[in-house]
Amino acid sequence: MQWLRRSFIAGFFVTVPLFVSVAAFIWLFGVVDGLTSPLFDQVIGERVPGLGILTTALVILLAGATATNVIGKRFLQRGESVLLKVPVFRTIYAPVRQLIVAFSPDNEAGFKRVVLLEDKQGLTLGFLTKEFTVERGRGPEPMLAVYVPTNHLYLGDIVICERDRATFPDITVEEGIRIFLTGGMALPPRVGEWRPDEDSKGIRV
Repeated sequence: MQWLRRSFIAGFFVTVPLFVSVAAFIWLFGVVDGLTSPLFDQVIGERVPGLGILTTALVILLAGATATNVIGKRFLQRGESVLLKVPVFRTIYAPVRQLIVAFSPDNEAGFKRVVLLEDKQGLTLGFLTKEFTVERGRGPEPMLAVYVPTNHLYLGDIVICERDRATFPDITVEEGIRIFLTGGMALPPRVGEWRPDEDSKGIRV
């Protein structure tokens, strides 16, 4: 009975994430494919599974290629500024875009690095969002703005602290997000300090 119980629990934790992932992929495929399939049904005259999602992927690829082009980037920025003047559209689009940009490691406006903050309660994990200086009586003082997720990855607190209170572990932003999503279970067994090397990737020390 012990062997059966252990085997069942192990099998449960292996099959359930796989089943949920496959089910989510199938659902997403159906939703995206269903958005453009009616148009192709009228043009071609028959249903071609996957043609809608292929078209959606091509549109996203073309949009990305346009956004990386100088002329295309200016055109998109001008179009975005016009759309942001629409009240209802602005209230939905602006927060969603800021959220996506924040979690994009390739964007300068996103999270810069994973940060460990030291306080009386111990160490707190967060994401560096901004480095700035504060003018005080002693002169300019380097400060950090750190986003610390609380009960949800997309909800958290902004902590403003002195630069001396923060250390940078050799954990990438993607790994940091994974750590929060798993409740800390994705933490590596050994965490070193990040230091920029010649390739700006950091090294373990």
